[in-house]
Amino acid sequence: MLSKILSVTGRPGLYKLISTSKNLNIVESLADGKRIPVYAQEKVVALSDVSIYTNDGDTPLRDVLRKIKEKENGNKVMIGTKASGNELFTYLKEVLPDYSKESVYASDVKKLISWYNILMENNIDLDEVETTEETPSDAAESASEEQ
Repeated sequence: MLSKILSVTGRPGLYKLISTSKNLNIVESLADGKRIPVYAQEKVVALSDVSIYTNDGDTPLRDVLRKIKEKENGNKVMIGTKASGNELFTYLKEVLPDYSKESVYASDVKKLISWYNILMENNIDLDEVETTEETPSDAAESASEEQ
């Protein structure tokens, strides 16, 4: 399911892919359900393609989200958006002890927590098996290469 959940650069929140064509994708905001066009030149990333830097390489976002869900028993994370960097990194260390202290920033942890909370609010299944179809970012890249 995370291959259909997108982050669009310059737009807050997360979006669900509704349809794809050569030059644009139609996405639906998970926050308010509004549908908007996202054009091929806009940077779109499927959550299935995101990972967190660790000391040994990186860990897929799906695994980190599962660890958060396990820690929180499926509930939202209660760390607020005004949390200090120390609070954010203490929380991340609890779910991903080997995160890279040089490569992961407080803003990354805030985004991770925000994304997790949005996914839980919308009952997105983190354990759903991904199919091997083309991801939205692949579709956007191939559309922009054709131009």
